[in-house]
Parts: sequence; C-alpha cells; structure tokens
Amino acid sequence: MPQAVTLLLGVHAHQPVGNFPEVIEDAHQRCYKPFLHTLHAYPDFRFAAHFSGWLLDWLRERHPADMALLAEMVRRGQVELFSSGDTEPVLAAIPHRDRIGQLQTLNDKLAAWTGVQPSGAWLTERVWESAVVPALATTGIRYVTVDDYHFFCTGQPATALDGYFSTEEDGTRLDLFPISEALRYRLPFSPAHEVIAYLEGLAEQGQVAAIYFDDIEKFGIWPETYDWVYHRGWLKALIEGVLASPKIRTATYADFHAGHATRGIVYLPTTSYSEMNEWTLPMPAARIYADFLAAEKAAGRGDLHRPFVRGGIWRNFLSRYPEANWMHKRMQGLSARLGEISSPPPALVDDLYRAQANDAYWHGLFGGLYLPHLRRAVWNNIVELEAELDRLQPRPALVVGDVDLDGRDETLARSTGLQIALRDDGLASAHELSSYVLNHNFGDTLRRYHEHYHDRISQGESRHHGDGIASAHDIVRFKHPISSADIVPDDLPRTLWRDELDGAPLTDYRANGLHFSRPHIDKTYALDGNTITVSWQLTGLAGRQFSTVLNLAMPSCDGFLGRYALADGSIPGGFGQPLALSAASALQLEDGVLGGQLNLRASAAAEILGQAHQTVSQSEAGFEKIMQAVELRLNWCIPDDSHTLQLHLTIEASPT
Repeated sequence: MPQAVTLLLGVHAHQPVGNFPEVIEDAHQRCYKPFLHTLHAYPDFRFAAHFSGWLLDWLRERHPADMALLAEMVRRGQVELFSSGDTEPVLAAIPHRDRIGQLQTLNDKLAAWTGVQPSGAWLTERVWESAVVPALATTGIRYVTVDDYHFFCTGQPATALDGYFSTEEDGTRLDLFPISEALRYRLPFSPAHEVIAYLEGLAEQGQVAAIYFDDIEKFGIWPETYDWVYHRGWLKALIEGVLASPKIRTATYADFHAGHATRGIVYLPTTSYSEMNEWTLPMPAARIYADFLAAEKAAGRGDLHRPFVRGGIWRNFLSRYPEANWMHKRMQGLSARLGEISSPPPALVDDLYRAQANDAYWHGLFGGLYLPHLRRAVWNNIVELEAELDRLQPRPALVVGDVDLDGRDETLARSTGLQIALRDDGLASAHELSSYVLNHNFGDTLRRYHEHYHDRISQGESRHHGDGIASAHDIVRFKHPISSADIVPDDLPRTLWRDELDGAPLTDYRANGLHFSRPHIDKTYALDGNTITVSWQLTGLAGRQFSTVLNLAMPSCDGFLGRYALADGSIPGGFGQPLALSAASALQLEDGVLGGQLNLRASAAAEILGQAHQTVSQSEAGFEKIMQAVELRLNWCIPDDSHTLQLHLTIEASPT
C-alpha cells in the first residue's frame, strides 16, 4: 500500500485597511465564522491559517467568541497560525526596517494571544524577492509559502514539489513551501469527491505532500461559494472524505517541517503567482502576453513553456499607475523621516504601517487601486503622519525635488492647513491637495485606463458548464451596464486646476516654484491657512474661452451625503448628478462622509459644469462603474486683453 500523502492546507484571511465595516462583517458571517465553526467540529483535521493583523484586531474586538474558538484550536494543536506584515504590506515594496517592524508586530500579537510563537509567514500576494529573507529570518520566521510557479521558473518539475526547499540571502537561510496551483484551482470549485480522488491519486504516485495555501474568501464570499461550501455541504464532505481516506493525512506546516528534511537549495526569480504576471502589464503588452499564453495552451505547450514565459513583476504596478507610485513614494519619504526619530511615538508607527497596506497600490482581478475608499485610507494615514512629523521635525514651506522618481521635479508647498504638489509636466496643475484639518487628499483621483480585461465586456455574461462552480477568474458578470464610452481612457491625468483655452488643454506651461507661465498666461498658486488661491493673468486673449478643471476626490462620491450648495442656500443636486450653472461665482461642496466642506469663490462669475468621473473595473460581483471624483469645469469668456482671474478654495470641517 502506498504511503499516505500529507495534505498541508492553509487559508489566508484578509480585509483591506479602510474597507467598509459592513463588508468585513458580511465576510465574517458568510466565510470566517462558518469556516472556523465547521473545522472546530473536526479536531483531527489539522491546517494552517493566516489572518492579517488589522483584520484580526477587528474580529477579536467584534466577534470575540469566534476568535476564541480559533485560539482554542491553536492551543490544541489543530491550527498553526502564520504571521506576515501586520497590515498586509508587500514586504518587498517597503523599507527593510519596516519589514522587521511589521513582522514583529504581528508575531508579538499572535504570541501574546495564543502563547505560540509563529514559525511560518504568509507573503502578501506571494510576491517573492530574495531581499525579504533577512527581515523574515530576523523576526524568527523559518519558512514561507510561495507558488509552485516560482519553482517551475527554476526548472523544477511538478513531481519534485511535494516538500520544502531552502534558500538564502547573504548567508541567511529561509525555507520555502511550493503551493500547488492544481489544488488552488480545485478548492473549493471541484466537487469534494473529485478533490479526494485527486489527492488519493497523488498518494498512489508516491507524492509526499499536497500543498495548499490560498484565500479563505473563496470559501464563502466568491460568487456562488457560500451556498456551495456550506449549505450544499462541500466543506463537510471534503473534511470527512479526507479523514476517512487511508491515503490522506493532514498536518500543520510546523509538524511537517520538523519531520522532513529540506529538498535542497533553490534560488527563486523575482515573481508572484502566474496571473499577477499578466495583471501588472500595461496595454497592449498584457493582451500580447495573454494571447501568447492562450496560443501555447491551445497547441498543447502551455505547461511545458509557461515557466520560460514571464510577464511583469509586482513593482511594475508602480510604473503602470502614477497614482500608486505617488502614494508609494510619499509613504517612503515619511518612513525615512520617521526612521530618523529614536523611539518614535507608537501612534506614528501605526500611521505608517497602515499607509503601507498593499491593497490600494495595485489592481488585478478585483478592485484594489480602483476603490477610492482604499486609497483614501492610505492617504488618511499619510496626511496624518506628515502633520505629526511636521510638528516634531519642522520642514520648509516650499520643497522642490523629484519625489516620485519620474524624471520631473515636484514642488510641495504647504501652509498650516494645506499642502499641494505641483508637477513640472507642462500642465501647471496640482496632483495633490491635502488637508491637515480633514486628513484627506482631494487630489486622490484615478484616471481612466485601458485595462486588458475590458476586452471581455463585449463578450457578454458567461455561463459555467460542468460539475462544481466557476472560479471568479473564469466568469464574466456585470454589476452595472457598461457601454463603450465608459471605458475610453483619459489622455491626461485627473488633476486640479488643469487649464484649457477654447476647449483645448494647455500643456506647455513652464514652472518656477509656485509660478507658471506660457504665452499669454501667467499662473500663480498661493496658500494661506486653509485657503488656496489660484490666479491667472491673461493677456491678448479677449473674446476667447478660458477654462480650468478640478477633479476633486470627495469621499461621499455619488452617495446621499455628498451635495452641492449655492450662496442662497439652495441645493442644485448631489455629486453623482450633473451640475449646470450658467453664471455663478460661488459654490459649496458638502461631504457628510468626510465631515467637511469645500468653498469655491471666483473673482468673476463663471459657467460651472459638474459631473461624476467614473471608471470601470472588476470586482467579485462583476464589472462595475465606480465614481472616482467630482469633475468641475469653470468656463469664462475673457472680456479684454488684460484680465485677471482668481479662484479661491477654502477647506473646512463641518460644524459639530
């Protein structure tokens, strides 16, 4: 009789910093709670679990009984808890000192809670760079899980990936478990009896271990999974089938690691799971890459050649999306400032770590960067941390430098209440407008991009055929009706005070600090407290139309708490509705989610047009339109050949 295969089953639970409480609560009720309660009834079924520190804190506070159940399973040896960066950062994308701090924070949290020090760690999005090894080892981590794809890229065959390997960086060792993609695509989508048969087949082939570690949200939150996994009994059937099979045993990673020797030394390339290689590529490269892989698969060469055909790496998201790169470089700058303080206040460290949460920096199958509330959470912590650092480490009111490393200088100008960032890119517009009073960046607007998956919109909704249920990777659904006009990409970034002349964008401004010039126009920014004033001196343009466009990231978006107000107290509509004022010199934007308001005052009455700026992205529910910003356009007819315009914007908290 062949030796039993050891099933190393691990689940990863995470919710983004800043996610809506109702979304997290729904995830708990439909996934985390029923999963833990089901497994608790089978103490002989051993597995691993990772809960990001931020989510764990949330659940322990709101659902202590359910989390006590998990702690009990840890103490009785049924569950091994994995560590990670506390707020789920991509470790490779943050400074070394913060890697250590993030890991140690969750290590200490888990040990204090359960009495067990973690030995394994979950790598966010399985992003592997060898540079993370020293931080992991320094904090007591002995092994991590990565995709089998990482190993395929080194020439390792699938049959050899039934144990763990060792690597090193600068002489520091770390062990690596390869996660089986074949299992990832079977659990929980294939019928339980088919999964059991697959595992028993591995035992018959002499495989020592079957290694799985993936999102627990697949067990209840992904489309159709709640009914499938719990109401229709998939999870119970799997557990009972595994426990009943003489060819399958379960174990924790710790027990397997202690009882087996390494398979030898390996050096992995910088990569993530195979889907990420496509997601991180811009158009048209993503389409070329996907089409090539599809052609290889159709020709029967997919598995043979895939290890040698690689797309992008995770960091390419920072190249692909300037909005993500700006957040990232601002975070890095604040990390460096905080690192200069010996024994920094814990609250400031918490701000930094929350600003490093990965979800808002990239985009793949689900919303990520496209979700304004996730980016807002990052910016909230960036702005709050910066304000506190300015009190501890005062800096000049005007700083010029290439902050985001794109080859063009940015000017950061601040007052007691505001900061703006102006880029020397010819537009003379602001791509950051941060309020220290409200801890919010009103310039946090994502432009429309052409995403590779937009090509699937024309296919219409898909249907699943066969047994089991479809993976979210394989289905096409629509949360909102999507037209071709909804996915036309933007030619220019969505900034503030971006100017036009007779409807044509002005892109040839020359920068000198807060002053910008081009033929016939001089433009100046001035900050005072919570007010920013933009002035234009227009010469030789009588009879022409001058416009400036503001893309304002308003947290209420198209919800009922966001609205316009006029000087007479009337309400012309909400942020999600079109706005058309033929001649107005004042406009107020009231945002109940933000708890603040913006007051616009113009030196001359303007035609003011407002509309919702929306993007199209994917979510678990399908394609959806998301409001990113209020787009306000102010149009003036220039009355004479020497004319000055001023626009004042004041940001203030709502009266309590």
